[in-house]
Amino acid sequence: MDRRQKILNMLIRQSGTLTGSELARRLGVSRQIIVQDIALLRAQGNPILATPQGYLLQAEPCSPSRRTVLAVRHAPPQTGHELALMVSHGLTVVDVIVEHPLYGELRGNLMLRSLSDVDRFMNRVDKGRTTLLSSLTKGLHLHTVEFKRAGDLARAQADLAQHGFLVTA
Repeated sequence: MDRRQKILNMLIRQSGTLTGSELARRLGVSRQIIVQDIALLRAQGNPILATPQGYLLQAEPCSPSRRTVLAVRHAPPQTGHELALMVSHGLTVVDVIVEHPLYGELRGNLMLRSLSDVDRFMNRVDKGRTTLLSSLTKGLHLHTVEFKRAGDLARAQADLAQHGFLVTA
């Protein structure tokens, strides 16, 4: 079995994410080799997402009726609070989207499902090696979210509005 097939099999068996470093360690190659292999697997049509937590084989997409986009605005220090509000109501924060004047829509995959996912994401932000996409748009950004029950979404929206994060028409 070739290395790329092994990577694909590991992602299929994994219930969560696998980092490039973990894949490299398991297969005895460099992380850069894994990045190249993932790029080739994606080019072959494999639905592999690169998230802040690692690589993830995308499951069947959520029903469109259980997915929506929320417009929010806040300062960078409020990011962890905003994300925690959403996941604490049972939402999965699929991505973050900003509209850039030169490049158009810029999207970053997040796949945050739990408070521990949010904590790991915020720890990476706090290390200071990167800038949030929302910093390009004075805090205005969109999140695609998935939810199991309409009530979960409604409670999350109410909580986001109460904290001044939700942007409404």
